[in-house]
Amino acid sequence: MNHYPRVVKVDSEAEIKKELSRIKVDAPGIEIMSRKGIFRAIKVEALDIKAALILKQEMLARGGEAAISRGTFTLKEKKTDLLLLGTLTQLENLCEKLSGQYFNLPTLALEIKNALKNFANFPSPLKGKGFKFDFSKKTYIMGILNVTPDSFSDGGKFFSKNLAIEHGLEMAEEGADIIDVGGESTRPGSEPISLDEELNRVIPVIEGIRKSKKIPISIDTYKPEVAKAALEAGASMINDIYGLRFPRMLELVAEEGVPIVIMHMKGTPKDMQQNPVYEDVISEIYRFLSDQVKKATDGGVRKESIIIDPGIGFGKTKEHNLELIRRLSEFKSLGQPILVGPSRKSFIGFTLNLPVEERLEGTIAVSTLAIWEGANILRLHDVKEGVRAARMADAILRSR
Repeated sequence: MNHYPRVVKVDSEAEIKKELSRIKVDAPGIEIMSRKGIFRAIKVEALDIKAALILKQEMLARGGEAAISRGTFTLKEKKTDLLLLGTLTQLENLCEKLSGQYFNLPTLALEIKNALKNFANFPSPLKGKGFKFDFSKKTYIMGILNVTPDSFSDGGKFFSKNLAIEHGLEMAEEGADIIDVGGESTRPGSEPISLDEELNRVIPVIEGIRKSKKIPISIDTYKPEVAKAALEAGASMINDIYGLRFPRMLELVAEEGVPIVIMHMKGTPKDMQQNPVYEDVISEIYRFLSDQVKKATDGGVRKESIIIDPGIGFGKTKEHNLELIRRLSEFKSLGQPILVGPSRKSFIGFTLNLPVEERLEGTIAVSTLAIWEGANILRLHDVKEGVRAARMADAILRSR
C-alpha cells in the first residue's frame, strides 16, 4: 500500500496551521504544534563570551543549538558571534529564561523577540501626505524618472521638462504607486552637479506632475536644500542614497515629518565601484541600516516613516548584489519596509552578458525573487511590466 510520503512546504506558521487543520488536529493542538514546526537561525554579533556560554547552555537545555567560536571555550577571545538554531517554541522559551539573567541578556532577549516578530509580519503601513502604503495588501512600485543627461540607463531621454512630465504621468497610468524624480546621476564614476542645476532640473517637473496628477512623488537627492524645495513643490517623500549621513537632511526629515528612504552605499557614486570589498556584505549593510534607523529615530523621525534600501549596485560587485537578493529576507528583522532597486543594473548585464537596453527580463526575475524574499517596494524603469510581475507574485505569495 502506497502512503505517498512527501516533504510539505511549510515555511510559515500559517502554512503549518493549514496542514494541521487538513488532518483534523484539534484547535489547542494546532496552536501548540505550529510553533514547534518553524525553525529559525538567529545571528548575534560581538557577544561577550560569558553571555555566549550562558546562551549556549540554555539553548542546548531546550533541545536547540547555539554555535560559537572555538576560542570561546579556551577564553582566548573576549567576544564571539553566535548562531542560535531552534524552533519558535525553543527560542521563545529561551527568551523567557534570559529575562532573569545577567550580562545584558534581558535586553538581548527583547531584541531577539522583536527580530522574530518583525521577520514574521509585514511592516507597519507607511503614511505620507495624501497617501498610505499598506504592505499587507501588495508590493508597491516606484517609477524612476531621471531628469538627467547622463544616467546609466535612460540619461538624456527625459531631460526635457515636458518629456519628463509626460513620462511621469505615463508611469502613473501604467500603475506606479509613486514617482521618484532625480536630477543628479548616481551612475558609477559620476560627478556631482551644482545645487542650482539640480533644482532647475527637478522642481519644474515635480510641479508639472503635481498639477496634472495626485500621485505621490519622491525626490531622489542627498542635498537637504533640494529636498526642502521639492517638498514645497509637491513631493511627499525623500529618497536619500547617502542614508542620512548628512545631519541637515536628518533635521529636515524630522522637521517635515515625511517618509524617508535610507539607502546603503559604500563610498560615493564617483568611487563606489572601485574594487568594493566587504568582510561580510550582509552584516555590514545590516549594521549600517540598523544604526541609521536608530540615528533617525533618536533625531525625531518616526520609525513608521523609515524605509530601508540595501543599495543594489551602489558599491557592490556582481556577487555582492546576487547575495543581497538571495538573503534579502534577513533585513526583515529590522521591521522597516524594504525598497529594492534592481532595474537594469550592471549585475544583471554581467550575469546575462546583455547591454542595458536588454535587461528587462533579468530585472523582472530579480524583482520577483526580491518580493519572495520580502521586498515591499520595487524601484523600476519599466513600470507596466513590473506592476504585472508584482501582482502575479503577490497573488501566489499572499495566498499563503
